[in-house]
Amino acid sequence: MSVLGIIAALHQEIASLLQAMGPNVRIHRIGQRDYHEGTIMGRPCVVVLSRVGKVAAAATTVTLIREFKVNAVLFTGVAGSLNKKVKVGDVVVATQLLQYDINASPLFPRYEVPLLGVSHFDADSSLSAQLQQCAQDYIYQDLAIDVDSASRETFKLYKPQCHTGIIISGDCFVSDINHSLQLQQDLPAALCVEMEGASVAQVCYEYEIPFAIARIISDHANGSAHIDFNAFLEQVARFYSAGILRRFLNHEAPQGRAAF
Repeated sequence: MSVLGIIAALHQEIASLLQAMGPNVRIHRIGQRDYHEGTIMGRPCVVVLSRVGKVAAAATTVTLIREFKVNAVLFTGVAGSLNKKVKVGDVVVATQLLQYDINASPLFPRYEVPLLGVSHFDADSSLSAQLQQCAQDYIYQDLAIDVDSASRETFKLYKPQCHTGIIISGDCFVSDINHSLQLQQDLPAALCVEMEGASVAQVCYEYEIPFAIARIISDHANGSAHIDFNAFLEQVARFYSAGILRRFLNHEAPQGRAAF
């Protein structure tokens, strides 16, 4: 049976998955990271906290592929919106990913990874379609159960939506409105911005491993982003991440909600 690698940058985003792996999980300490090897709903998985940033995420992805022989990689976590139609509480499933802070011009075109000849990395269409469906089902069926009404009101989670499109990554937490507006001007097709996804995408591209990435929108990548972020992570995002991945892992055995 194929092995699925699951990555998140923050502990809250995978805490429920780690609990669901039970007492038989095997923990491998490699490069100051704990790789949790076991099963969830009968599916062989390796779940790991990459920590924040492109280098951390890339190193983690390489280890998953080389040491654990994963056949596919999923990344879930939060992101800041760059599009007026993408609201807090929405989910973006990547079709492509790009590193907005890579620029080796004039030697190479802006955004292109030097010597690779690629700027946009395509997510696996089949995995992404499945992840999108799981996100939509979670929003419509489980969100109101998991997230209390006070939190939904605080963050105005009235009618969350699931979007598909371009996610951009860079080694900077975007919390300045001028930075956000510049990104929107330079990359108008981008739906949201985060700090890991495109590096995961590049590694998977180079190793020919299918991947999919889902991001829950925690803020609008502006001056209030740092204020909203931690509260949203604790009150909302950790439920989204667990719920979407639970549905993904349960995709071929729909026996109802799992106990995590």
